[in-house]
Amino acid sequence: MSLPVGLPALTDSDLVGQVARILTQAVVQGRLPPGSKVVEAGIARELGISRAPVREAARLLEKQGLLVAKPRRGFFVRKLEIRNIDEIYDLRLCIERHASVLAARNLTADARDALRRQLDILHRTADLDDPARQVEEDYRFHRLIFEIADNRRLLRLFDDLAAELRMVIGLIGRLYDDPHEIARTHEPLLAAIEAGYPERITAHVDHHIGHAWREVGRLVRELTPPSSDAGAASSGILLPTNGVPA
Repeated sequence: MSLPVGLPALTDSDLVGQVARILTQAVVQGRLPPGSKVVEAGIARELGISRAPVREAARLLEKQGLLVAKPRRGFFVRKLEIRNIDEIYDLRLCIERHASVLAARNLTADARDALRRQLDILHRTADLDDPARQVEEDYRFHRLIFEIADNRRLLRLFDDLAAELRMVIGLIGRLYDDPHEIARTHEPLLAAIEAGYPERITAHVDHHIGHAWREVGRLVRELTPPSSDAGAASSGILLPTNGVPA
């Protein structure tokens, strides 16, 4: 018998999608911490459904990178390691700098409105008490920058990071007491893209992504036993420290 995770009741439609969203929210909120097993029978019993949609939802989240499958052992929440975080953010910083500058060059009135609407959605989502939804909207804001940049290979690189980014964006949500703060951190970046000066855009990307990098790294160290953090100091990756112009 597994301990209840504290999951809500389900409606009859789209069970797999609902279970996937509920499990994502449980991971983001820390109710299913990194490394924990997703006990299909216990979750199905708590939700009042059969194991089949739970298993399908777990497979979906495995494809998204939130869960990992171990032969004959089942599904587990993906563990976060400092080296992986450093590699994700090092690559993300490189491609997001370039994508943001390209997006500024390609910024039409429609593209500007799309970014502003997405920022508004981030603010509205903060009132819903739905961390999983906020993770998705945060991710969509950044992906929209890559879409506006109109470089298919850059977009493909960003999409390759998608699953791991969802996980770390979820951790960012646990850093703020006020969920609106997540939306507010995107406002200077959007303003810089709208202004169109490459140096200022790069500085704001460095600040926005670099701050998240440092804070997520700190939180992962707090969540990770010291023995599994070996090698983090030897990753050889330095966090950006440049300031943001007024």
